Amino acid sequence: MQKEKLRLDKYLWSIRLFKTRTLAATACDTGKVKQAGTSVKAAKNVSIGDEYEVKTEAKKWVIKVTGLLHNRVAYSEAINYYIDLTPAEEIDRLQFQAASFHTGKRPSKIGRPTKKQRRELDEFQGESEAD
Repeated sequence: MQKEKLRLDKYLWSIRLFKTRTLAATACDTGKVKQAGTSVKAAKNVSIGDEYEVKTEAKKWVIKVTGLLHNRVAYSEAINYYIDLTPAEEIDRLQFQAASFHTGKRPSKIGRPTKKQRRELDEFQGESEAD
């Protein structure tokens, strides 16, 4: 039999929405975790059937609690303890954002010519190496 009380920050950490419990608690304190449109504190007890709106760095989640998880487990196991109710438009926005993500590196094969391309350019322009 599992314990009946479980803090919200510990639950969010155990289902792997946050990397550390501290990050989960901070998110609660800064109003990034809401229940029915109202911010909730990290110490709030979680019950089965509760719905939460959670804003992480990566995306905005809407989850429904289906089971209480006291310890952090593998992702494949953790997903059995909540239902992801995130709206489809949020998922679409994330996919578009990922597709348009720019790392700041220049695209491959664009920019300075390679040694081979440089030789071909010189040859084309009529500049021979050994005159």
